[in-house]
Amino acid sequence: MAHASKPKPSGAGTDPRKTASAQKTRSMFMPDFDFTKAFGALKMPAMPDMEVVIGAYRRNLEALSEANRVALEGAQAVAKRHMEIMQKTMTDLTEQLRSVSAHDSPQIRATKQAELLKHAYESAVTNMRDLGDLIQRSNHDAVEKLNRRFSEAMDEMKTLIDKKS
Repeated sequence: MAHASKPKPSGAGTDPRKTASAQKTRSMFMPDFDFTKAFGALKMPAMPDMEVVIGAYRRNLEALSEANRVALEGAQAVAKRHMEIMQKTMTDLTEQLRSVSAHDSPQIRATKQAELLKHAYESAVTNMRDLGDLIQRSNHDAVEKLNRRFSEAMDEMKTLIDKKS
């Protein structure tokens, strides 16, 4: 019964005679080839100036921080405006309820209620538009900061590439 030989792990049990034989075979095919010269002639890409890279990274973080600040200020403005709207709505509602209850006639009350509903609807639409404008302006300003930095970063990259070429 023939035993199948197990493959040996690389490097384990390497016969020094086989290694010398491999080197001899290599030198037969490429006797004048100098690996040091071949790899020494290869041009490795130049490493970018780390100060430039760190400066760009710092400017990226500053732009991101600025965009976050603008977005936070926008969110605060929206929250403040929303609170103002709620306070005004509650004040108006209280006054209007007093006004409606002061009239005895059902026709006058119905007319007043219709006017109140119309006014409430118009106020709600105006307030939603105001809040939407605030949100849109805030988002635009924050994204504008990021877009400006992205454009600057692409210009910086182009300048770096042009310097290396």
